[in-house]
Amino acid sequence: LKEGAQASAADVIAFCREHMAHFKVPKTVVFGPLPKTSTGKIQKFVLRERARALDTSES
Repeated sequence: LKEGAQASAADVIAFCREHMAHFKVPKTVVFGPLPKTSTGKIQKFVLRERARALDTSES
């Protein structure tokens, strides 16, 4: 998004439905800061753990 613009999870999913194949559209969207290392790299293992936690809480 451009600075100052806002979008809800429903807006993002609706946009994806219009521009992507149906099997690629996300079921949920999570907003928030990405965990980073001291050098600025994104900690992908932390994101995987968060995704697993969301998946188990939804089931």
